[in-house]
Amino acid sequence: MEFFDRFAVPHPGLAIYASMVAIGLTMFAIIVGITYFKKWGYLWREWLTTVDHKRIGIMYLLSALIMLFRGGVDAIMMRAQLAVPDNKLLDAQHYNEVFSTHGVIMLMFMAMPFIFAFMNYLVPLQIGARDVAFPRLNALSFWLFFFGAMLFNISFVVGGSPDAGWTSYFPLAGNEFSPSVGTNYYMLSIQISGIGSLMTGINMITTIIKMRAPGMNLMKMPMFTWSSLVTNLIIVTVFPVLTVALAMGTMDRLFGTHFFSTTNGGVDMLWANLFWVWGHPEVYILVLPAFGIYSEIISTFAGRNLYGYKSMVASMVIISGLSCMVWAHHFFTMGQGALANSFFSITTMAISVPTGVKIFNWLFTLWKGKIRFTVPMLYSIGFIPLFVIGGMTGVMLAMSAADYQYHNTMFLVAHFHNTIIPGVVFAMLAGLTYYWPKMFGFMLNERIGKWTFWFLSIGFCLAFFPMYITGLDGQARRMYTYSEATGFGPLNMVSFFGASLMAIAFVLIVYNVYYSVRYSPRNISADPWDARSLEWATLTPVPEYNFAITPNVASSEAFWDAKKKGHKLFSGKIEKIHMPNNSGVPFIMSAIFFVWGFSLIFSLWITAIISTIAIFAFMFHRSFEKDHGRYISIEEIKETETKLRGAN
Repeated sequence: MEFFDRFAVPHPGLAIYASMVAIGLTMFAIIVGITYFKKWGYLWREWLTTVDHKRIGIMYLLSALIMLFRGGVDAIMMRAQLAVPDNKLLDAQHYNEVFSTHGVIMLMFMAMPFIFAFMNYLVPLQIGARDVAFPRLNALSFWLFFFGAMLFNISFVVGGSPDAGWTSYFPLAGNEFSPSVGTNYYMLSIQISGIGSLMTGINMITTIIKMRAPGMNLMKMPMFTWSSLVTNLIIVTVFPVLTVALAMGTMDRLFGTHFFSTTNGGVDMLWANLFWVWGHPEVYILVLPAFGIYSEIISTFAGRNLYGYKSMVASMVIISGLSCMVWAHHFFTMGQGALANSFFSITTMAISVPTGVKIFNWLFTLWKGKIRFTVPMLYSIGFIPLFVIGGMTGVMLAMSAADYQYHNTMFLVAHFHNTIIPGVVFAMLAGLTYYWPKMFGFMLNERIGKWTFWFLSIGFCLAFFPMYITGLDGQARRMYTYSEATGFGPLNMVSFFGASLMAIAFVLIVYNVYYSVRYSPRNISADPWDARSLEWATLTPVPEYNFAITPNVASSEAFWDAKKKGHKLFSGKIEKIHMPNNSGVPFIMSAIFFVWGFSLIFSLWITAIISTIAIFAFMFHRSFEKDHGRYISIEEIKETETKLRGAN
């Protein structure tokens, strides 16, 4: 029994037992369903072994949506716990676990795959490429993310969840104060997923720099591609810092080193610095691609080219630079000197200037435009005032003296969500609705989509605006309860009601997908929105090779100019197309990474050593493998083009 005791959850409860049953039943239902419909072969050939950037993008998207609901359940539990004073729904330990996992899931396993979904699907299409630069590496990136996310999520029912906060500060995250394996899960699952993110960054930069269509110089790239390039430059700059920090934290916990301890020469603030050197640019890793999506949507539904193209590009580059110079504003209350506080206060406030430039560019794009109030446009317009409010409260937090009042209160929680939800979640849902017909060949229902937008927007305001007030009145963050005498109860009940409206919005998203799958017409055109950039010049569904003839680009809105100004987008003749072969190696190798991480979490040294050897064996084999890909013949291309053009 001692062997199995180590896998037991240290603080079991009804929710955990229910989760165990739900996970078991779900896995059983999936296995039975796939077996009954005889889809194992299809699943392996078409999805598990694919290197097609479009299919990988869709898998990122589905994973992100699943994690959105997983993190949303955590959020509802937290708001329910705080809805009334002295609530006993969650005890202190379970509340710590819930808010720790909520932050990690929403940032690392929901928001990151959402942006990678759009990058994977859209960037090659927007630049006129056949695929990304390294297709097999792209598949490995996804599966490392996926198995890292699955490793983190089983912590709830095997061994116990992390409970040291989503930032996992030491010494709280050390063995003395966090003796369970929860923080081991944190260190190793994020490490595995983060390696995949770093690979994606390298892959996307190479793709954008080296694989653009003829005529597409840097200043003719669509704005989403520009945002992807800048974002991935930040990724390759700061993710190695996170990788090193997680490796050091793992060694502290597993091998008794003292990088982050408060004894034997360790420095606990070293973790905080390394974490936020990655953590604050991470916010812009999420927000900049969202800005790119908003730019595409606003110009399409305003019927105008994007105002101030060059200033938009310049502002993103400036934001990326400043994002790496603001991390110590997280330490204003930790005893820094006045000089350090002043420097980071100024750089934090300075980042609002290029962000404001983008806001004005979007507003000027809307000015005198023939605006169509579609679901993507509603999210884009709603984002502007809500994000500006979040930005203004960020400037308040940037004042180091005032931050002593705000820092450890619900005011900061409200600010953070006031930037991330309109700035990222709204953008992802806008992009999901906008690009859904390109991905799946039919439209999401507009009426249900508009109901979703209003439930989400009203619920968001009710959920987070009261936190500004309770925070200013002194309600501390990370506290699992409060007394009735504080007077926080009524506003926290309003927040719970708002969170419930947001939950209804997420249920409506699922219903919209179900309804649209059943009833939406399939005879839509390849360009149902009358869009402007190159991804809409492809057929729907997009063939494996993307473009039968490589496009010639003359402007940043190549497709729009081809439609309205008669620019010749496709010239030349169809030739055979070289494409990469599918491979099961990324999936299998990532599964071994899962075993490796699980083994280290529980100090199962034999399986850890075996899996390490297996990983290096795969890398060694790949170094000498000769896989020259395959060609799609001219006849096959013509047959595909005829079939899809007839469908459109």
